[in-house]
Amino acid sequence: MAKFLYRLGRFSFEKRRLVVLLWLGVMAALVAGAANAPTPPPDSFSIPGTESQQAFDLLGERFPGTKSDGAEARIVFVAPEGQQITSETSKAAIEKIVSEVASGTQVKGVLDPFQTGAISKNGSTAYASVSYGATSNDLTDATKSALTDAVETGKSAGVTVEIGGSALLAEPEMGGATEAIGIAIAAVVLMVTFGAFAAAGLPLLTALIGIGVGIAAIVAIGMSTTTTTLAMMLGLAVGIDYALFIVSRYRTERAEGYSAEEAAGRAVGTAGSAVVFAGLTVVIALAGLAVVGIPVLTKMGLAAAGTVVVAVTIALSLLPALLGFFQNAVMPKKFRNALASRRAQASGGDIAHATVSGPDEKAGMATRWAGFVVRRPVAVLLIGLVGMGALALPVTSLELGMPGEESQPTSTTQRRAYDALAEGFGPGFNGPLTVALDVKGLADPKAAVEQATRTLADTRGVVSVSPAIFNQAGDAAMITVVPSTGPSTTETKDLVHALRGEASGLHAATGATMLVTGATAMNIDVSQKMTDALLPYLAVVVGLAILLLMIVFRSIAVPIKAALGFLLSVGAAFGVIVAVFQWGWLAELIGVHQTGPVMSMMPIFLIGVVFGLAMDYEVFLVTRMREAFAHGESAKDSIVTGFRHSGRVVVAAAAIMIAVFAGFVGGGEPMIKMMGLGLAAAVFFDAFVVRMTLVPAVLALLGDKAWWLPNWLSRILPNVDVEGESLARLEQAEPERELESARA
Repeated sequence: MAKFLYRLGRFSFEKRRLVVLLWLGVMAALVAGAANAPTPPPDSFSIPGTESQQAFDLLGERFPGTKSDGAEARIVFVAPEGQQITSETSKAAIEKIVSEVASGTQVKGVLDPFQTGAISKNGSTAYASVSYGATSNDLTDATKSALTDAVETGKSAGVTVEIGGSALLAEPEMGGATEAIGIAIAAVVLMVTFGAFAAAGLPLLTALIGIGVGIAAIVAIGMSTTTTTLAMMLGLAVGIDYALFIVSRYRTERAEGYSAEEAAGRAVGTAGSAVVFAGLTVVIALAGLAVVGIPVLTKMGLAAAGTVVVAVTIALSLLPALLGFFQNAVMPKKFRNALASRRAQASGGDIAHATVSGPDEKAGMATRWAGFVVRRPVAVLLIGLVGMGALALPVTSLELGMPGEESQPTSTTQRRAYDALAEGFGPGFNGPLTVALDVKGLADPKAAVEQATRTLADTRGVVSVSPAIFNQAGDAAMITVVPSTGPSTTETKDLVHALRGEASGLHAATGATMLVTGATAMNIDVSQKMTDALLPYLAVVVGLAILLLMIVFRSIAVPIKAALGFLLSVGAAFGVIVAVFQWGWLAELIGVHQTGPVMSMMPIFLIGVVFGLAMDYEVFLVTRMREAFAHGESAKDSIVTGFRHSGRVVVAAAAIMIAVFAGFVGGGEPMIKMMGLGLAAAVFFDAFVVRMTLVPAVLALLGDKAWWLPNWLSRILPNVDVEGESLARLEQAEPERELESARA
């Protein structure tokens, strides 16, 4: 592989204009395709194999025309304090609002609260339900203005009006001020690391091009904005990091005296090999999300994996081409001055073959830290393990769920509508359960449904049961059950299980099949499905990644150690998530206004992403150690050598990823906010505690045994030459040195 990538790097450098034009052409074609692509429909959330989905499918089949993919709104009215919503003034204002909203061209129907009886028992609150013939993305400004104008109309009459539902939900933004700050911090870190404007700019430029290509491709094939946002988060972070490692290796090769073209080839052949395998681990982890069996999660994983593939491809081809345009500009000023002096000497016939010292050869803080860890591995290992274990303790109280409008900031009308309904109608009103009854083929369907209604009403935790609604054929019925507790509480979860437990007895007595669904039940099923899929997912992803790392490092201990370190990072990251989003520690600081269960999709998605990123640092740092060991250094010396060459760059890469991910914490979407904080915390723990502290301590304790591989396994595993040993043999040929190029 090293030789192939070496040739690719040299080709891209030599044919740089062609390569740049090809990439610009690809991006232009994809952008054109994205611009002409129709607006993607919202992701239809389905969870195959669950009772909720079975009930949902049954209702869609037996109640044709009732299913709507359009937006919906719930207009909540609260009377002035001490007054009734049925007072003349309040009633007149509500009827006016309902009439104005119903006149919209995109409105399918409006349920007037005075006709449906949607008024609270104390008479203080009412609500009107609005259904639309278009998705929230396709609602016109006039349609949305009718809802926002309702707030002002109600205010003038003294009635508080809040709007819940999906009609006014804003699409997740593709970027924002906090993301821009993250990119700015990344630029500063790159500038400090490289000390050259061009060297700092190239990783940012290639990462942004990669994001442009990846996002355009996702939009062109019709994926949703949610998948685009997550793909952008990952693509930006890995795009900068992959370019960072190749540029750093290029500078090292130039410092050793190689010409720009040769250095580009060697950088892609060595650091590029590490980029390929690091990218593969990320892709495996993201594509492995398909194991869960939830289509939305699979789309997220595949979209992000595709963006990572684009980032790797650009780092291997476009980056060396751009290096051809900035051959010396990416080097620090000291190097450029020394190179100019050497060329002047060469032109006068005094050719010196001494190399120019590069930035990576300095015995900096990373080298001193490695020496410290190698001298005290036991103490460092124990302190690190105890600290990470303490950080992971909050995971023991982890609760999973799918927070809805209750997780929105109190500044939003959706959240205020939720609170008003909970106060007026009870906490369970916001999370009703839908019971589907299949009575096809029964002798007395009505009797079976009546018995089911009595069973539901007698179940503890049920506040009310609506009259059953039969379909036109009379072979199915639908009942709405309102719990006494909120949709994300443990009590409601227990109620769903209790209702499903009654189904077998009902079937035995009447022959009717009872299925429980609704948003609340579906969220419960998602959490359970995630939990059930966790171990198979870990087995598939971690198993494949260990095999991949075994091929890379020619070792058994190193891949296993890498996987165990990843578990520590994930545990500590989840500890932070639970402490902030569930316990409320420092929650206000990042704009979390409502604590509650952690989103059920969060654990498995974070595990997939973090595993891939953790293996990035493992590959980048340990390959330099493996390279030094393969060239004859002792096990402990190779650890220090690896840190001397890669430690500073890994620190910079981690700082950039943390800045990028932390930028997404300022987003409005709870899932994006949680992902941003979780990924930033995980990268911090994995890079600075696990990879740069625990890994060298373990390798120092293992010594030569860290690189042991049985002979029979060595013969089976392919040798991909990530360390670039085949490139070292090029030294035996005439080396293409900078001075010889200068003499020409």
